[in-house]
Amino acid sequence: MGLLWSLIIGGVAGWLAGRIMKGEGYGVILNILLGIVGGLVGGWVFSLLGLATTSMIGQLICATVGAVLLIVLVRALRK
Repeated sequence: MGLLWSLIIGGVAGWLAGRIMKGEGYGVILNILLGIVGGLVGGWVFSLLGLATTSMIGQLICATVGAVLLIVLVRALRK
């Protein structure tokens, strides 16, 4: 069940990050991957700040923040 929730939260976080950044879009699969990796990045950044996510909404916010950071990084590296 944990893997299923990770995929769902990752997909929603990737979609939200795409909407926030208003880019060309990456597609469903890449949005899910972006959200999952974003969750890892967001968790790392949140832990550096001393924040912890315990609810599903907190995990979604964390993954979305991480995904937005990844999009910013990718766009900076492409230029």
